[in-house]
Amino acid sequence: MREALSEWMDPLLLSPEEMGLMTDLYQLTMWAAYRRHRPKVRGVFELWFRDLPPNRNFLLFAGLAPALAYLQQLRFAPQQVEQLRRLPALAGLEEDFFRSLAEFRFACDVWAVPEGSVVFAGEPVLRVEGPIEQAQLVETYLLSVISFSTLIASKAARVRLAAGEARVVDFGSRRAHGPLAACWAARAAYLAGLDATSNVWAALRLNIPESGTMAHSFVLSFPEEEAAFQAFAETFPERTVLLVDTFDPLVAVERAARDPALQFLGVRLDSGDLATLAQEVREILNRHGRNQVKIIASGDLDEYRIEALRQAGAPIDAFGVGTRLVTSNDAPTLQGVYKLVEVHEPGMTPRPVAKSSAGKETYPGAKQVYRQYDAQGQLVADWVLPHRVPPPQGFFEPLLTPVMRQGRLVDPLPSLEEARAYASQQLARLPQFLRQLHGEGVYPVLVQGGAGGDPREGAE
Repeated sequence: MREALSEWMDPLLLSPEEMGLMTDLYQLTMWAAYRRHRPKVRGVFELWFRDLPPNRNFLLFAGLAPALAYLQQLRFAPQQVEQLRRLPALAGLEEDFFRSLAEFRFACDVWAVPEGSVVFAGEPVLRVEGPIEQAQLVETYLLSVISFSTLIASKAARVRLAAGEARVVDFGSRRAHGPLAACWAARAAYLAGLDATSNVWAALRLNIPESGTMAHSFVLSFPEEEAAFQAFAETFPERTVLLVDTFDPLVAVERAARDPALQFLGVRLDSGDLATLAQEVREILNRHGRNQVKIIASGDLDEYRIEALRQAGAPIDAFGVGTRLVTSNDAPTLQGVYKLVEVHEPGMTPRPVAKSSAGKETYPGAKQVYRQYDAQGQLVADWVLPHRVPPPQGFFEPLLTPVMRQGRLVDPLPSLEEARAYASQQLARLPQFLRQLHGEGVYPVLVQGGAGGDPREGAE
């Protein structure tokens, strides 16, 4: 099954005609100036991440499907064009500018690494080639969806590595920076290997397995805790998980476990010393013959706390992660950049371009990323070379492949399940020094700019 881009719509329920307004003003002012002074010029833009966040040894590339959906749906409806006419910043522009918006359809070529790929700083993950005003216009949205999705997928991948075989559920919708972020985060987290989500939109629209229990408010609405448990179990006899820490979790588990009429699959601990509580709860459950009942832990969990709980031997079967996942709280930003690297003027040889400002240097020219593996299939190094330069001798895999030609998909995209399986394979190919949660392992990224020169380790 393939992911149908026509069905990927942002949960803000924007129509395709409204997508053109999801941009920065300067993309439109540059559009007008490009059309007047750079007609028929084509540009090549590349998107990459300038630096890895602290304690991150890799990133997991995500957000490609919603990004391409945006490119396919991007329009300026007549009412939006009329609204733009009244915008003071665009006042006085010639009619041709507004006509070009009304007639616009994205017609660029797009190259990208597969969604779910492990990537590193300094190497392009996406390239857009086409009319320079079109390739420029899409910068804002592409950076937004890809940077955020990659940020959350990378955090979720670390959670997945820390949790081992334990089940992990995304509980973050209520803590995300808005409903759109919650839905993007649910998708990115599932792609990275989490098992389910509490987000109903993501469950229904993206077919991510759903998961949910009860809140403390449900327990408090009953005169007695046991009555709340019994009511929920009667309502959901096949899938009841009891939230047991509204009052005393050990008392709650003891009463629930010794009641033969109360059937439940699991108990959830949401506060306190989770390692100690889990051990004591497991003993109570086993004493009453409830050996198959699972223990789920939640409450400000992340990869570090999960790692500590597992190292302490806590008998926890599943984890719910929320705030610290969907905000990537220890590293909440990702320095995604989208820069012009090559200019094609009619009748002239393509001209590589680059910034040289301190701290924000770029490499000129369109590039390809080649990945080197060892005999065991683990990552050794990435080479960033001019896109027409062949890789050195050895086993090198080109990462960027064409995904759009003149605004149309080259091939159907992998489904979310297929991208998730690919991400799992990618994480399995990480050498051990990149899998660690603490400290920074340095992976070689060897860069040769479009103007030639020797490869340099450590991309800028």
